[in-house]
Amino acid sequence: MPARTTKKSKATKSKSKSKSKKRTKAPKRPPAAPRRPKTKAPGGPDVDAVVATLRRMGSKTVRDGMARYAIPTDKAFGVAVGDLQKLAKQLGKSHELALALWETGWYEARLLAAFVDEPQRVTAAQMDAWARGFDNWAVCDTACFHLFDRTPHAFRKVELWSRRRDEFVKRAAFALLASVAAHDRDTGDAPFAKCLPLIERAAADDRNFVKKGVSWALRVVGRRSPALHGQALAVAERLSESTDSAPRWIGRDAFRELSSPEVKAAVADRAK
Repeated sequence: MPARTTKKSKATKSKSKSKSKKRTKAPKRPPAAPRRPKTKAPGGPDVDAVVATLRRMGSKTVRDGMARYAIPTDKAFGVAVGDLQKLAKQLGKSHELALALWETGWYEARLLAAFVDEPQRVTAAQMDAWARGFDNWAVCDTACFHLFDRTPHAFRKVELWSRRRDEFVKRAAFALLASVAAHDRDTGDAPFAKCLPLIERAAADDRNFVKKGVSWALRVVGRRSPALHGQALAVAERLSESTDSAPRWIGRDAFRELSSPEVKAAVADRAK
């Protein structure tokens, strides 16, 4: 009897060990992904709070309407530009916040970044990095018209970007040139005259957003002074006589505006 009991207890123990071996431990949960550190402007809200505000401001009606203007909506909330500009005034200028907003990738956050950034703190490297991220004309033009044109790097970027193949980087060259021509009141004619050959060369690019940017630049440069008006008109005439459709369209578009009585009168007034 004692021997049987021992065998039984050994068998029970062996069975118990076998069961315990068969039991599998619950898989460990993967470690949580590190949270992106919040960027907070001194005395202002952090980027997550601003994005949350943009989300609340979003409208399906606005977002649906963006498609009509060839603006992607996969990362958009649907906030009107006027409302973004009001929010930018409330937030105030902050270079740190602008950088963090851009990194979110949201359409409205990137527009807002251009509105709140500090031009004197924008570097050439930042301009290149943002330009590489342009995926639609609206972000491209907003960055150029409200921020990049106020930096000391503007003319250099016009020259460099005009040689790039990417559609929106190349458009940025001429959107930037048009923006500087529209806003700069101190620069003389020479730097703008040096950009006219860039315009003439890029006119052969028949991509829609590039050729419209080239036409925009030619028209605005031609409004700056009587001397530039004459040079821009000459470029427009040459382009309008091209046998290729893109330069011909740009030339006719620019010539029509620059030769109008209203523009001629405005240019003459600038000479007084």
